[in-house]
Amino acid sequence: MARPLWSGSLSFGLVNVPVELHSAVRDRQLHFTQLHDGDGTPIEIRRWCSKEEREVDWEEVGHGYELDDGRAVVLTDDELDAAAPRRTRTIDVEQFAALEEVDPMLLDHPYLLLPAGESDGTLRAYRLLHDVMADSGQVAIARFVLRSKEHLAAIRADGPLLALSTMRFHDELRDPAQAGAPSGRAAKPSARALRAAVALIDSMAADFDPARWRDRHRARLRRVIARKAEGKTIRPPRPEPEEQASPDLMAALEASIARMEPAGR
Repeated sequence: MARPLWSGSLSFGLVNVPVELHSAVRDRQLHFTQLHDGDGTPIEIRRWCSKEEREVDWEEVGHGYELDDGRAVVLTDDELDAAAPRRTRTIDVEQFAALEEVDPMLLDHPYLLLPAGESDGTLRAYRLLHDVMADSGQVAIARFVLRSKEHLAAIRADGPLLALSTMRFHDELRDPAQAGAPSGRAAKPSARALRAAVALIDSMAADFDPARWRDRHRARLRRVIARKAEGKTIRPPRPEPEEQASPDLMAALEASIARMEPAGR
């Protein structure tokens, strides 16, 4: 196991459980460096003052916030520290709630919470909290400081371990009405169309196996890199025709069901 990103204690009531925070995901994306197209030289990014036409050091860089009237308020590192959260080594549980009450859209980055150490007291307290949350279906809502920023977090039992997901705050989610949600005047589907849609969904239903799903873009990108490394010519694919809305929704549903049936779905 890699080194923990954070270590401290998980606190609920007067109970403290020593824990370590580990990322639950690994970066599998392909990363590219920026090169000059002409000679392949790496591109450098510098801090440049457009007024004095010179490069500036980190010590000369301030943090500007633009006000509504166009003025910029410049803050120093010391002034930003005045708003920084108090650094603690504690994940403070502030409430427990039913897991189904937590909107998945609020969940952000997943982590694993592991017991810190092998002492009997640590393992016993960790197991106690894990088992209670697993049996009750509860999720713990907590706050903690990671990398100088205070985060809201949801903690739940996940298999034999505790999992922590950082959370977005409620006001960070966009109001569906402002995002262009359909109005109540949208045509109500017919009972026949509803039955056909339910039948189509049932025909496509299966137990979810995450191992079945692969990152096809990453696989294609690896093939492109391999071919280019071998000196082969890479040609972009022809653009796909733009999908159009089905002119006859009922016919499209029935055709979809008929296509699924031969596959034994």
